Amino acid sequence: MKPNQTALWEFILVGFSTYPHLQSFLFVLFFCLYLLTLTGNLAILGLTWVDRCLHTPMYLFLSALSSETCYTLTIIPKMLVDLLAQSRSISVTGCGLQMCFFLGLGGTNCIILTLMGYDRFLAICKPLQYPLLMTNAGCGQLVASAWAGGFSISLFETALIFRGEFCSPNLIKHFFCHMRAVVRLSCVDSDLTESIVTVMSVTGLLGTFLLITLTYVFILSSVLRIPSAQGKQKAFSTCASHLTVVIIHFGFASIVYLKPETSRGDDTLIAVPYTVITPFLSPLIFTLRNKDMKQAFRKVLGKSSSWDK
Repeated sequence: MKPNQTALWEFILVGFSTYPHLQSFLFVLFFCLYLLTLTGNLAILGLTWVDRCLHTPMYLFLSALSSETCYTLTIIPKMLVDLLAQSRSISVTGCGLQMCFFLGLGGTNCIILTLMGYDRFLAICKPLQYPLLMTNAGCGQLVASAWAGGFSISLFETALIFRGEFCSPNLIKHFFCHMRAVVRLSCVDSDLTESIVTVMSVTGLLGTFLLITLTYVFILSSVLRIPSAQGKQKAFSTCASHLTVVIIHFGFASIVYLKPETSRGDDTLIAVPYTVITPFLSPLIFTLRNKDMKQAFRKVLGKSSSWDK
């Protein structure tokens, strides 16, 4: 145990308390973004459930990706409360649960984005075998595997970080229980634990990104062999939304998880794009750039207007 320090059972999330004059503005901003994020993800889930035309593997994967609703529920409500509250405390148990769900859902999203790339690869590179290789049942099994994989890694990392006691000062310099910020408060030597969880997170992040990159190399080579310009444009359009979300998701995630320990910068502000902006943009991109989704939305609006009459 570290000398002259006592074990503790509660943390204080420093969060945005270092910006006291901005807290009201940040609350309004984050609250509006959060409502829009929930609305967008719930709209995707609802449209996919209601419209039978969207009962295909691609949209089932998209519905699974809308689990970002749960992903944001783990941290944003607590962050909003802390922006207005004087006490920003969280129990050690609550911190562990928050970290476990955040890492698990984040890992699941990375795997589902990879599976969506695989789905596009089969649809474009193997169109004749696609109905046999990617069925709705098979899609469901892949999504279940993504959840199992994401939470298996999350449980291991969380158990590793919380295996011992924590020592004062009990200040987490973040607005949620980020693993790097928490592991530094461990009473035992935290260097090895921090290295292990960092290597696991970076490996998972880079591994899934490299798999997506590889699928798009094969997709690009297949698209370039299509003789007509219209065919090429149609093939590219089916991938545009997914590719845009991949760039945003992994771009912001790499800033958080690949940032060197010695580099300066406020970790709280650096994490905002990944935890708040990315979940807000994903449903927006998938709905605005998708003809099937817009058509399903028009159908729902048409039915509701006919009922009003």
